[in-house]
Amino acid sequence: METTEYVWSGTRGPSLERLSLTQHGSVRARARVELADTTYEYEAVLDAEWVFRALRVETGDGRSLELRHDASGWWTENRMVRPDLGDAVDIDLSFSPFTNTLPIRRLDIPVGGEVEIVTAYVASPSLAVLPDPQRYTRLTADRYLYESLDSDFEREILVDADGMVLDYPGLFTRQPA
Repeated sequence: METTEYVWSGTRGPSLERLSLTQHGSVRARARVELADTTYEYEAVLDAEWVFRALRVETGDGRSLELRHDASGWWTENRMVRPDLGDAVDIDLSFSPFTNTLPIRRLDIPVGGEVEIVTAYVASPSLAVLPDPQRYTRLTADRYLYESLDSDFEREILVDADGMVLDYPGLFTRQPA
């Protein structure tokens, strides 16, 4: 069993995320994100191919969210079926750079290639879950262009050899663990 620690600080607003990633067949990420106005604690479970399976989020003010995605493609939010998420495979937590790693690792896009995906986007602070179309283009071995396909938001993300975000300009920077 291999466990690695990661720390990111927010560059847009004060935030700090401490994440513990354990890989032993499946992948389990446990994190605490401290923002100026609240905290988020989350645990995400992925299968061995980095396909999202389960998420539990709890906030400092007592709210919670549970998302599940089974092998047949069904999504549930707090045990209620979400057919509108049927095209999604990954999650995207608005308060964490970790979730950019999921499609990067899962898709293994060749340099120069691009892939359009749909994520289950978890908004902050509401914890509302929405389908979100996105595009990842691999520019170099360690750079990806992330584009939101339903807005004009885009960023060039720098990652390490494991696909973990080092720099997400204007949003997050990785710190020594």
